[in-house]
Amino acid sequence: MAKECAICGKTKLKSAKRSFSNKQHVHRQEVNLQSVKINDNGTVKRIDVCTSCIRAGKVHRAV
Repeated sequence: MAKECAICGKTKLKSAKRSFSNKQHVHRQEVNLQSVKINDNGTVKRIDVCTSCIRAGKVHRAV
C-alpha cells in the first residue's frame, strides 16, 4: 500500500537539509496519515486520510 491520502492524493515530498557548511542532505517528508473509518453508501470502510483533509471537513467519520 502506498503512503498516499485517499481523498486528495497527497504523497511524500523530497526536501533538503542544509548544514552550516551549506552541505545538502536530501531526505523525505512523509505525509501525516491517519486511519479513519468512514461511512460509504451504508458500508463502513477504513481509509488512510491526511490530517489536512480531516481538519478541512472533507471526511465524515462513521459512528
